[in-house]
Amino acid sequence: MSQAERAAADPIRVAVVYAKPARQVWLDVEVPPGTTVEQAIERSGILRHCPEIDLSRQKVGVHAKICALDAVLEDGARVEIYRPITADPDALAARAGSD
Repeated sequence: MSQAERAAADPIRVAVVYAKPARQVWLDVEVPPGTTVEQAIERSGILRHCPEIDLSRQKVGVHAKICALDAVLEDGARVEIYRPITADPDALAARAGSD
């Protein structure tokens, strides 16, 4: 499908989500077929709501599976922006086991 055909096609609905420590941000957005993860994130406006998001450093996924920013979305996709890990899970587990 050409870019012009995609633009003329019915939009698809996706959600863009980001979990802050105190609350979850969930934004529904309509995008044209062929939209990538990065394009949906930009179009959702979540980067204005959560300026701490850095797509060059944070991982993203669709329905709990990590993917690239250039992955093409399907209707109903849930785009997830993951917060950086601030503690080493192995160190935490070792510390918990020694208590």
